[in-house]
Amino acid sequence: MFDKAVTRDLLWDAALAKAVDHSQRWVLSAMQRHGPELITMLWRILGNEQDVCDAYQTTFLHLANYELRSKPDNVKAYLFRTASNTAISILRCRITERKTFSAVGDIASGEAKDYLDANHLTESLRFYIAQLPEQLRNVVTLRDLAELPYSQVARILGISYATARVYRCKAIQLLAAWMSKESDDER
Repeated sequence: MFDKAVTRDLLWDAALAKAVDHSQRWVLSAMQRHGPELITMLWRILGNEQDVCDAYQTTFLHLANYELRSKPDNVKAYLFRTASNTAISILRCRITERKTFSAVGDIASGEAKDYLDANHLTESLRFYIAQLPEQLRNVVTLRDLAELPYSQVARILGISYATARVYRCKAIQLLAAWMSKESDDER
């Protein structure tokens, strides 16, 4: 299985710079500058190489076609917001797909059951993050999944440092309540 570094290398090829129109070279520069952070965040949200590649590509396609190929005022903020929204859309599609298919039959081994329980917990957390109000979801995505400091989160979202901390606290409280309710319902 590929790791994050290999995936990034697959997504970035220096030969692309020669093939790109001069007016769009800033997009390649943004890929080089923010690509590793973006891939790390997408891995934490999606946990699946194919989905990470799809979200990464979609994000940079949106950037390259931003308002008639112009450059956004804050490229990093635009990238992270677009990537998190794309990742959430992918998660919602996966959840819908899972609900469409029938549940897996009985599992014979306890080890497989533990593995599925961990996957279920991860998927539940991703589902609930996607259900958070947009402001709270954005803070959790940037702070916890992208591991950005509060100062960067605040700057990207256009809020104060203290507000970012409050939003994260509220998001964590909501997630804890939802996850607790889910575990109570399963018993």
